[in-house]
Amino acid sequence: MNFIAVIDYDMGNLHSVCKGIERAGITPKITDSPNEIAKAAGIILPGVGSFDPAVQNLRARHLVNPIKQAIADKKPFLGICLGLQILFDTSEEGKEPGLGIIPGKVRRFRSEPYLTIPHMGWNQLEFTQSNLSLWQGLPPNPYMYFVHSYYVDPLDISVTAATVTHGSQTVTAAIAFDNLMAVQFHPEKSSNYGLKSLSNFVSLLKSVQLYK
Repeated sequence: MNFIAVIDYDMGNLHSVCKGIERAGITPKITDSPNEIAKAAGIILPGVGSFDPAVQNLRARHLVNPIKQAIADKKPFLGICLGLQILFDTSEEGKEPGLGIIPGKVRRFRSEPYLTIPHMGWNQLEFTQSNLSLWQGLPPNPYMYFVHSYYVDPLDISVTAATVTHGSQTVTAAIAFDNLMAVQFHPEKSSNYGLKSLSNFVSLLKSVQLYK
């Protein structure tokens, strides 16, 4: 099997993500090389930090087109946290345009009495695509670990794969269509359920490779 590329653009919790993938039986390759991304069988785009520096770093390293090409080629692709948000058109957090792969906007949680922002800690997912490969073997409403002040708001709600509720606000926690998946929570910090979702991603990649 070919390798999984974990994209390095100085905004990701790379080593924790890699450890989670290694537990699923594959050693990923951390890279910022467009050539390596083109050769990879699957792509992971992690991310921690702010929207504008993230997209600026991707553009400075000439990684935007390789990411778009990998998605267009239907390679298994997993975005994590900020790696989900930068796939969208714009963000209320910054002024830079996003990658525009998923139509929609990144919005900030509204203030509510007694509501803590950022949304930080364990919270339950509500699956809207219950048969998604990423969720296989998970209970219906698993707890995952979140750290974010902003959430994605896709124009096409059918791409929403799971939601999460913070205060009175129910927002998109994961998206999926074709071989593109991306999550707001941190699977690498989400104990056994999070590691299971990473293992499911590896299994998807293996099945795609098997039937090529």
